[in-house]
Amino acid sequence: MTLQNIDKTLVKEIKKRRTFAIISHPDAGKTTLTEKLLLFGGAIQQAGAVKSRKNARAATSDFLSIEQERGISVSSSVMKFTYKDYEINLLDTPGHKDFSEDTYRVLTAVDCAVMIIDNAKGVEPQTQKLMEVCRMRNTPIITFINKLDREGLEPLDIFEDIEDKLQIECVPLTWPIGMGKRFKGVYNLSKKELGVFSSGYTPKDDGIFIDDLTDPKLDELISQSQADELREDVDLIVGASDPFDLDLYLNGTQTPVFFGSAINNFGVKEMLDTFIQIAPAPGKHTTTTREVAAEEKAFSGFTFKIQANMDPEHRDRIAFFRICSGKFTKGMKVKHHRIGKDIKISNATIFMAQERSNVEVAFPGDIIGIHNHGTIKIGDTFTSKEPLKFLGIPNFAPEHFRRVILKDPMKAKALHKGLAQLSEEGTIQVFKPLTGNLYIIGAVGVLQFDVTMARLKSEYSVKAGYETIDLSVARWVTCEDEKILKEFKKKNESSLTLDAEGWLTFLTTSVYQLGFAMEEWPDIHFHKTREHN
Repeated sequence: MTLQNIDKTLVKEIKKRRTFAIISHPDAGKTTLTEKLLLFGGAIQQAGAVKSRKNARAATSDFLSIEQERGISVSSSVMKFTYKDYEINLLDTPGHKDFSEDTYRVLTAVDCAVMIIDNAKGVEPQTQKLMEVCRMRNTPIITFINKLDREGLEPLDIFEDIEDKLQIECVPLTWPIGMGKRFKGVYNLSKKELGVFSSGYTPKDDGIFIDDLTDPKLDELISQSQADELREDVDLIVGASDPFDLDLYLNGTQTPVFFGSAINNFGVKEMLDTFIQIAPAPGKHTTTTREVAAEEKAFSGFTFKIQANMDPEHRDRIAFFRICSGKFTKGMKVKHHRIGKDIKISNATIFMAQERSNVEVAFPGDIIGIHNHGTIKIGDTFTSKEPLKFLGIPNFAPEHFRRVILKDPMKAKALHKGLAQLSEEGTIQVFKPLTGNLYIIGAVGVLQFDVTMARLKSEYSVKAGYETIDLSVARWVTCEDEKILKEFKKKNESSLTLDAEGWLTFLTTSVYQLGFAMEEWPDIHFHKTREHN
């Protein structure tokens, strides 16, 4: 990249942007923290605007009825808000383990993440899986220890748990004063500010400045015993822990840690104030041909998610699109490279908590929604100039399989359309056997099958069920030698399928059986992941 390719007017806008995801185990408080961040940013005006699922305000981060029924997030949503002159794009992710593939794709579109840990439970299995995904991309992580208003583990025990299970160094930037009924607030170690906890705390409240922990005022604010305990804790932390290192945080080996109670708005502001200072602005993205820098004049971006029926009354399908370089302007023409066509984007949408608005301009790091009539797929690249293909947006081989049973044969076309569109979203993967007419669907988690059946019924008027099938392994198949591939297909026809994009896929009962096939066919490549076309 030459200096001539850098648009200096972009730099200011890019530096203002922060694009991140919240990751956590189910029930750790992700939806609540999302709501509080929007509250601090002024994007919503009252608590409950995100979380409430039973009334007209049910909106932002839980779209599907099955999410509302089960109280989980199975789709990812995007929310934009402004905080202290920073433009923040918050991507909500499914917390449930059965939707980790969708979470991975969301993490390809962010520059950092906030990880929530339940104070009482410590590191849970889904958190470990999500951390593995972040480590694949060296994603910087800020940690928020939640639910300090309840009894839980001692802070140092949580640190040990995080460092042992997640292999990342913890550096506290705030420290809790008690927990549960004894929870009195958090002390900001760098700013030497004390936030005193009260249930009536609001985003407009400021911390109480304590210049010196020996100040007798501290004993009056909390209690002498807890003031003494805080002094001992701070002495211990300052003496025993390494200081915060921005470079170590940015390469994903150190995490700054904050404590609080999201449901009470407490400790969130300290985390958010630090987040805007240390979270990375949009940077470089890798393509098949070169790295693309955010500051380049030429526009580029990729689709990382398709979301259907965000507004059931309009049956809309939105392609979520991460801008990687250049400036987006309403009505601009871009090249959709997979299909080789120029398209005009005149009705792009930006999501501001509960409201959508048309985009006039957008910059690297911003997430915009493009109305999609079936032509846009996950991984598609759009540019104003050269052909590019962004990397790192894979399909994962499913781990669970079911055979689809159509209850009304007259709905065969609707079933085909529904499965095709759901596979484009990444909800499930669809396989058509080379022999036979019944569809096989695959998923990373079994809950996706229930979601699929519910959506087929509500969105496509298709009544279908599924039955178990003796399969547990899928691998995409390639071979440089056409003759060998033809022979492989002939001998293994009953185990071969085509996925929704026409890729040849080998399905079998176990890893053990896969091993046999790999030994028998050394020239055939069996792929556990593949890049989106």
